[in-house]
Amino acid sequence: ADQLDVHPEALRGWVKRAETDEGIVPGTTSADAARIAELEREVKELRRANAILKSASAFFAAELDRPLR
Repeated sequence: ADQLDVHPEALRGWVKRAETDEGIVPGTTSADAARIAELEREVKELRRANAILKSASAFFAAELDRPLR
């Protein structure tokens, strides 16, 4: 760490991440973590879209049930 002029904890984190990515140490790899984050964002957006569609369908169903004048 002194030779690289970085904090020892930063270097320890980099080594741990590299060992995990190489399969030396069990854990979630960087690629897997990125994919999980991407899928979580997608799920959030799909849930938001689903809520909007449910609200819209309830609104239009109420319009259809309303008696004509």
